[in-house]
Amino acid sequence: MKKIDTLITRDHSILTGKKNLENLLVLKDFPVFFGCVDTPANEDLVADMKWAIDPETGVIQLTELIPLEILYQEQHVDGFGKTWEEYYSYFSEYIAKTNPKNVLEIGGGIGVVAEKVVGMTDSTTWTILEPNPLRENSDRLKVMPGFFDSNFKATEHYDTITFSQVMEHVYEPHTFLKDISSFMQTGDKFVFAYPNLKLWLERKFTNALNFEHTMFFTDYFIDILLPQYNFKVTDKFFYKDHSVLYTAEKADMPLEIPVQENKYEEYKKIFTEFVDYHTELVTDLNEKMNVSTTPTYFFGAHIFASYLFAFGLDKNKLTTILDNSSLKKDRRLYGTEFIVQSPEILKDKGPVNVILKAGLYNEEIKEQILSINNQITFW
Repeated sequence: MKKIDTLITRDHSILTGKKNLENLLVLKDFPVFFGCVDTPANEDLVADMKWAIDPETGVIQLTELIPLEILYQEQHVDGFGKTWEEYYSYFSEYIAKTNPKNVLEIGGGIGVVAEKVVGMTDSTTWTILEPNPLRENSDRLKVMPGFFDSNFKATEHYDTITFSQVMEHVYEPHTFLKDISSFMQTGDKFVFAYPNLKLWLERKFTNALNFEHTMFFTDYFIDILLPQYNFKVTDKFFYKDHSVLYTAEKADMPLEIPVQENKYEEYKKIFTEFVDYHTELVTDLNEKMNVSTTPTYFFGAHIFASYLFAFGLDKNKLTTILDNSSLKKDRRLYGTEFIVQSPEILKDKGPVNVILKAGLYNEEIKEQILSINNQITFW
């Protein structure tokens, strides 16, 4: 592995633009890609993950960012499992209720939401704008490779702009929302889903903040930013512990902007507790592996593994990494030497340990693994 030589500096607050950030944490030599690859490990790139907080607002953010073409070098998320399937179904129904006619989806991934909405409507047409598309064009569904920014042009009018789990990935939320607003006409709908980052970080989920989720930009801040770009929120819904769903319309006049409360003390406390928890967790896991007489596996060839390794989890004590994704099986997890395998290899292994820290997905994964081998000890 080698240090990346090109980073994007973001030394200003993403909310105020001021260069007054207070440093919080540096995780050294963190892998810059969270998927699996077929290239040699010595080609992997790492960078220091540097977190800071804006003392005037409380927003937490990375101060150095990975170039997009490196960070999103290939598709690594396929939304596998019961939790994702239920979420996609609900969000698709949520969009369909707005009666969209012609939709532009930013970052549509493998097209799950697009297929569902088009399938449940009679005439809705849909365009996916995605840097790493994994599907072909089909009836009423078109795919365009690329990112959304001020340079994006279209030859048709979209009455609805949508995305799922995208805004937490953007580098400048003001610019992103401004570009979307400028692209839309009065009365057009803006329907999107955003992860419940505050709840996730409070519960110590490692997929809350990382090189892709570059900011602790909660729905509280979204509520303040939307009216600044003439988006009138007509519905806001908390879907389970997963996401916050928004429906907004492009207004034809300036909207009242809510008074912003400083979240500095509250959010710094949440972040500090997140760091302390993982420091203690890794110490405990390493001690358990040192004395265990049975093999130990890790589930989650993603940020779940990368974070714990960054906090010092001993890779040498692990047998391998497990994952259900077809995009990852029999491929090497970036930043490691591990070739990812299916949980099915645990069959007939007898008593083994599995480190499982996969956030919202823990219970469904645990149920699946126990159906393969009921002699598992989960850590």
